[in-house]
Amino acid sequence: MISSNQIMAQNEILIEKKHPLSIGETIEIKSEVLNENRILNIYLPYGYSPDSIKTYPVIYLLDGSIDEDFIHISGLVQFGSFSWINILPETIVVGISNVDRQRDFTFHTDDKEYTKQFPTTGHSALFIDFIEMELIPLIENNYKINSTNTLIGQSLGGLLATEILFKKPDLFDNYIIVSPSLWWDNESLLSYDPKPYQTNKSIYIAVGKEGEIMEKEAIDLYDKLTLLKKENTELNYRFLESQNHGDALHLAAYGAFEKVFYVEEIVEGVKGVNE
Repeated sequence: MISSNQIMAQNEILIEKKHPLSIGETIEIKSEVLNENRILNIYLPYGYSPDSIKTYPVIYLLDGSIDEDFIHISGLVQFGSFSWINILPETIVVGISNVDRQRDFTFHTDDKEYTKQFPTTGHSALFIDFIEMELIPLIENNYKINSTNTLIGQSLGGLLATEILFKKPDLFDNYIIVSPSLWWDNESLLSYDPKPYQTNKSIYIAVGKEGEIMEKEAIDLYDKLTLLKKENTELNYRFLESQNHGDALHLAAYGAFEKVFYVEEIVEGVKGVNE
């Protein structure tokens, strides 16, 4: 009697072809602002061609290293842009790989407890200059993009996204701020008077079950923005009671795509999907 193992041994399946699976490209640039090389991971929608007349919105993703949030957020973007899902248009994702996120995502503090615990902190102004003067122009000059830019930041990345929204709001059209670490510098950013803007904005704030401080700060941010809200701003808040600080981003981003891009589709007269 011939066993199944013997049959498999006699009929070994051979790999005929093997090639890398690519969803985009990784590029390395020399930043003059930061005086260092930076890695960017770029998701390109299926069928993207530099020779096409089609253009795409861009999502800029903080914590965008391959081993951080780049792959799962790009997967959400691809899934959400399927014609039968249709919660956002086909979109380029630019994942900004980290070198020192504590240095890049935090602003200056005089609190010695913070500087002792995090000795490299306090250089977000330089990183924001990098985004404004080098990163965004680089993407504009090298990829087929339209005028819609979105920023996603979680944790310290959410702190940076809030700082940009307050200080240089016109850098992005949409802000997805998840579990922002607004405890930094004794919550001083929550007392900051945000710079006014005239352009349309969509702001989405989310937090999981992350403890009294994190949850309160997210609500405080939403309340502050609600008081300042004008007709040109769409503002949403979501509490993810089944998520924590480690896993809130994925579900928050999906919910944000439904809200943020639905608003744009209404403006353009295109049917969208909402919660």
